[in-house]
Amino acid sequence: MTASPLLRSYDDGRLSLPNRIVMAPMTRGRADDVSAVPHPLTREYYAQRAGAGLIVTEGLWADPLGKGGPGIPGLVTDAHVAGWREVTDAVHAAGGRIFAQLWHVGRMTHPVTLPDGELPLAPSPVRIEHQQIFTKDGWLDHVTPRAMTTAEAEATIAAFAAEARNAVRAGFDGVEVHGANGYLVQQFLAENTNRRTDRFGGSLTRRLRFAVEVVEAVVAEVGAERVGLRISPDNPENEIAEEDAQGTYRTLVDTLAPLGLAYLHIIERGAYPALADLRPRWPGTLIANFNGPQPTTREAGEKVLNAGLADLFSYGRLFIANPDLPTRFAADAPLNPIRENLIYGGDAEGYTDYPALTPTPVG
Repeated sequence: MTASPLLRSYDDGRLSLPNRIVMAPMTRGRADDVSAVPHPLTREYYAQRAGAGLIVTEGLWADPLGKGGPGIPGLVTDAHVAGWREVTDAVHAAGGRIFAQLWHVGRMTHPVTLPDGELPLAPSPVRIEHQQIFTKDGWLDHVTPRAMTTAEAEATIAAFAAEARNAVRAGFDGVEVHGANGYLVQQFLAENTNRRTDRFGGSLTRRLRFAVEVVEAVVAEVGAERVGLRISPDNPENEIAEEDAQGTYRTLVDTLAPLGLAYLHIIERGAYPALADLRPRWPGTLIANFNGPQPTTREAGEKVLNAGLADLFSYGRLFIANPDLPTRFAADAPLNPIRENLIYGGDAEGYTDYPALTPTPVG
């Protein structure tokens, strides 16, 4: 049987990986809710999954006002750095590679989650109308966010850069800027959530400016070879509406391509065929991801790689339930089912207790 393209090694001079299977970033909600230091079991959780070609962590907030819900870890304080250093040391000891995802949720939070009950910050005061948000007090209606001042937007760019510096201090191999899924960076990109008239809004160039300046600031802090960007063009998640996804993301990719980033991570969801359209415009490493109602199959990832639409493929829910996912793919072994009710919050159950594949004794 021909070896799966997912199991081939990859080396572009920046990333040197034993396989092309990436563990996608996934919120698990298990950090201490007051300190935002990672849970003691987080070290074991990521080390169990060190067989991935690359691990990208759950989103880590870059600013206390960017925290999206209970149990979300940060990477701002010395205590955060020390907690994540234990994780990166464990992953490296197990032979893995790990990037930290840098995150600010923008309007996707609630005053009960934020310090002193502050209002969420966003590009513009546009409220999420048709969904609720989970908080320590349960599911609540969204509030209307407060529009960032120009100075606050600039300070948030600096916060991303400072978080990247902390990631290197914590031993991460690199960082991924979260520009997807309707969070702050995408809120600046999308027409329906960015109604600004300053230098961060209005024309396409100005709507792109926040995303571009975040990436440039992070690159200046830690080097382009350590920086990836995740985007989700035409993704309606969290009530984002992009009127011209193709025009927006072609321009964004063309603007960032000369920087020489470690990778571009594209979530394809929606009518726009983002992988096929943007692959020819991106000269570096491209990671593909599908965000659908069911976990993506091995065959779907193989099809994308064989078609030349990406160099690597990221899996989310399959990695939650299968810590040794590359080994299972190689052995064509059955996969553990995911326990959906245990994804967020809690302790070891549904976190570090999924069994690895036990090799069949020979002889």
